[in-house]
Amino acid sequence: MAFAVKKINENTQILSNITFGFRIYDSYFYAQRTYNVTMLLTSTMENFVPNYNCDTKNNLMAVIGGLDSETSLQVATILAVYKIPQLIYGSTPMMTDKSPGFSPYKMFPQENLQYKGILSLLLHYRWTWIGILIMDTDSGERFIQATFPAFSMHRICVAFIERIPMLRNDAEMYDNVKVVGRMRYKIIDSKANVLVVYGESYSFECVTWLSYISEGERISDKPLGKVFIMTAQVEFSSFSFQKAKDAEMFHGALSFTIHSKDPPGFSSFIESRKPPNIKGDGFLRDFWQHSFGCAFPDIVDGETDGNVCTGEEELENLPRSVFEISMSGYSYNIYNSVYAVALALDAMLSSRLKHGEKVSGSGLNLQNKQQWKLHNFLRSISFNNSVGDKISFDEEGQLIAGFDVLHWIISSNQSLHGVKVGRMDPEAPPGEAFSIDEDAVTRHSWFKQTPPSSVCSDSCYPGFSKKIKEGEPFCCYDCIPCPEGTISNQTDVNECYKCTDETYSNQKQDLCIPKYVNFLSYEDPFGLSLACFALFFTLITGMVLGIFLKHHNTPIVKANNRNLTYTLLFSLLLCFLSALLGIGRPQMVTCLLRQIAFGIIFTVALSCVLAKTITVVLAFMATKPGYKMKKWMGKKLANTIVLCSFLIQAIIHIVWLASSPPFPDADTHSVAEEIILECNEGSVILYYSVLGYMGFLATASLTIAFLARKLPDSFNEAKFITFSMLVFCSVWLSFIPTAFSTKGRYMVVVGTFSVLASSAGLLGCIFFPKCYIIVLRPELNSREQIIKKKY
Repeated sequence: MAFAVKKINENTQILSNITFGFRIYDSYFYAQRTYNVTMLLTSTMENFVPNYNCDTKNNLMAVIGGLDSETSLQVATILAVYKIPQLIYGSTPMMTDKSPGFSPYKMFPQENLQYKGILSLLLHYRWTWIGILIMDTDSGERFIQATFPAFSMHRICVAFIERIPMLRNDAEMYDNVKVVGRMRYKIIDSKANVLVVYGESYSFECVTWLSYISEGERISDKPLGKVFIMTAQVEFSSFSFQKAKDAEMFHGALSFTIHSKDPPGFSSFIESRKPPNIKGDGFLRDFWQHSFGCAFPDIVDGETDGNVCTGEEELENLPRSVFEISMSGYSYNIYNSVYAVALALDAMLSSRLKHGEKVSGSGLNLQNKQQWKLHNFLRSISFNNSVGDKISFDEEGQLIAGFDVLHWIISSNQSLHGVKVGRMDPEAPPGEAFSIDEDAVTRHSWFKQTPPSSVCSDSCYPGFSKKIKEGEPFCCYDCIPCPEGTISNQTDVNECYKCTDETYSNQKQDLCIPKYVNFLSYEDPFGLSLACFALFFTLITGMVLGIFLKHHNTPIVKANNRNLTYTLLFSLLLCFLSALLGIGRPQMVTCLLRQIAFGIIFTVALSCVLAKTITVVLAFMATKPGYKMKKWMGKKLANTIVLCSFLIQAIIHIVWLASSPPFPDADTHSVAEEIILECNEGSVILYYSVLGYMGFLATASLTIAFLARKLPDSFNEAKFITFSMLVFCSVWLSFIPTAFSTKGRYMVVVGTFSVLASSAGLLGCIFFPKCYIIVLRPELNSREQIIKKKY
């Protein structure tokens, strides 16, 4: 204040012929005292005579203050009546509908900007589990209401909220010590390593109690071990009698402070402020004695007890918490406030001169001015101060300014020293308002890691997800592995997510790996083996067919419908060849042919077997006297059975192909690591209808052949058919459960093998005995042997 007024009075371009002066009062944070000194300010010559002003030289133009929000609001209540401008350089009070009419000018930057800065700082270091200390005042509760929604939105939890009691009188000291003792115990016991402190200028003194007062009023040497984040309202100032260890717990603390710079000449001005140089300033003598622990000789007798103050002690030797030789944020606000009032007043007086108002011999008559007009000039004031910073107000009378981030460290003389490490700039682009120099930040030795961690639960690494603990905040959770088929590739995810159909999770479940495309190919050992078997049995079937064609006039070939035998052999040959359709990449054509060939060809083969079985039974019964079914004997019955069986199956296939035909498909779910290329049956009902119909033919053939197995040898082809159908049914009954228990290409392998095995069973059981007689025992291939009866 003194420095700014001195500079303005030395500047002939501001308020020429008018001397700027000031008066300073301390309210001691008491409302009664605040109202009293405010009324003294509105009176002249310090005579408390309300609404009476007789001194033009000591006329009040504006009030700068107070330091805390409650004092500022009390001052505003009186100044609004007189329409005297008020510039608040400290924390801003909360204005309500019942607040005074003229709003104060707020030199303190916007609170919301500071809240965003605290949030940005917490997010920068990933501190999600914090404690909050506030003064037990309305402004403290306002801070909680303003920050909680933003904290919760950004996944930051509050472990505890402690309210520091106000110390209004000495009688409350004992109770407050007990409260702080319990508070210290709770803070030390908490996992939250970060404490956000919101208070007023005097809050620092109260917070320092936490450094040594333990529960039960005991003195504790155990360090608090926390990182403090202080708001700009809290000044790192203390009394000279406070111990150095009281400040040690603030080593590594971070605080927001009002952006400030040292104006030119301020350091030399501070150095000149010594008692020998300043006369009649009792405040300076008292400060000097308390700060340096000495006393000036008594004015009357010249004696003193203890150390004698010389007045030449160096202010630089004092701890920064006792006296800051550079300009603090609050001091910078006062400096700019004085200049704002001076420039606004200069603009107002210049405006009056332009309108031709009379000027007295000593200048403009300030006593007759209309003070409320100064508001108009203050609202529109905009200037660059001596360090180049622009000073202006927005529409609501709020200073457009930002915050600095200070990092507090213990210097060599065991005093706290603030180093500027960051900035909260309101005019920066979105997302760039907050900045911090990480290299300039140091931590206390009690922290095991740098930067220290402050979380309720450790981070869940990739491959895990968070599970909230029941009854606790969302920041407290357990880490559980991702379920099978899901992954998490980031830390602290709430839920694992599934890989795409084309990928699968690795063993650590933190990465999706492309699936291997799988189908039964000719390069595969299984595919190659099955193809060889199919060609081998095709060749065998062809040889059998050739043998039967070569010996087509022999009795054993002619017996039991020679044409039916050729049809059965040809259908078995096609069955073996159809197995090749299951090998290779599925295509639309191969999928259609595979199902059609499987259904139609096997139906023809089974219908031939059924026709043979019925023919054998009817041939034996025809030998009995009086048998009336002779007319059904012959080729017509066999052809009818084969044709009808074929037509029924053909109708099922036509309906199947017309409604929902088979098509190539990719199965991405059966096997986690593979994409299985397969033929989708389309209509499952019609697919199983085809299988069911073939099962019916096989069951009918097996049943009739089994009943005819004891016929005489000469007619007993039914015995061979029985064995063949037992093999056929056994293979396909085994195929159904096996197919459902296998996946991917192995399912195709099982199906193809079943086709080959069942076909080979029919070929071997029915035709091997006949080929043995035709090739190796031709003497048995005679009519006499065929018609010979065995009894």
